[in-house]
Amino acid sequence: MSSKWDGVMPAVFTWLKESKSGALEIDFGTTQKQAADVLKTQGNGGSRMSGLVGSGTLGENSYLSTKQRLSLLEALSEVSKEYNVPLISGAAAETKEELAKIVEGLAEVGVDTVMVMPPKTKAIPSDKEMYEYYALSEATANDVGVTIMPYNNPDAAGYHPLSTDLLLRLSVLPKVTALKISTIDVSIIETLMLENKDLKILAGVDTVTVHAGLAGACGGITGVGVIFPKASVTMQEHISNGEWDKANKISQALNSLSYLDAQPLLMEYLKLAMGIHHNDIAGGLRTFGKKLTQKQIDDVRARYILAKERLEVLDLIS
Repeated sequence: MSSKWDGVMPAVFTWLKESKSGALEIDFGTTQKQAADVLKTQGNGGSRMSGLVGSGTLGENSYLSTKQRLSLLEALSEVSKEYNVPLISGAAAETKEELAKIVEGLAEVGVDTVMVMPPKTKAIPSDKEMYEYYALSEATANDVGVTIMPYNNPDAAGYHPLSTDLLLRLSVLPKVTALKISTIDVSIIETLMLENKDLKILAGVDTVTVHAGLAGACGGITGVGVIFPKASVTMQEHISNGEWDKANKISQALNSLSYLDAQPLLMEYLKLAMGIHHNDIAGGLRTFGKKLTQKQIDDVRARYILAKERLEVLDLIS
């Protein structure tokens, strides 16, 4: 398994199908195939995705049982091993002890790096409490042979923001392999990089991929890149080479879809776009999440078509 963090990593969708009883269940085969298709796609410079993110926000995570989630990740672990990239998944809990058990469970099914979100508490923890929460997860990761990635998502309702001081303290823990920063305020990334130029920071919002790169991010975790992987990988190649004009052209081409990555219904919207891309709108509408209105469906379709047309001009449709 290669742990190369300089690059872009797809947060793949969990594909669903109807069981004989009519209930929705995970379609493991289709989920694995689509993950593999994304990982095998090359950018114009010859590089590929550098990791695989499973059962995240875009993977129906909020709606899966623990058993479903672990079974899904075990299936995706087969794909990540085939393509020699780390399998990444998230974890959050109310207490540090509960978090440690989740990290242990993820390690057992083949997850290589755990994105650790802030504690799910109503009260805002002190920096001391927050540090202890992450420190125990890091110690547990060391015991079970995985790494962790502190996940700061200050723009999302319900997530306690991590201070830059805390992020810097966490970044030097031995089993912390990178930081994930999901915000449109890329000055957070720049501030961290000014303090430690050797940090590995992954951006988590598709709308600011280029800006995050300018601020010092070494890569990102993408939803839109699952739909248009060649474009996403090529854009990251240009960012890594400092070819900002070329990267920005691709970002502008993707903008109509990237906008959806920062919306509350990002999973439902982008999964539908994936279904349209694969001529499977019914599959794209199968979700444990919210049912979209016809107006929302039409909007996603129009945004997808616009992005596709722009990318075709750039010869970036795989």
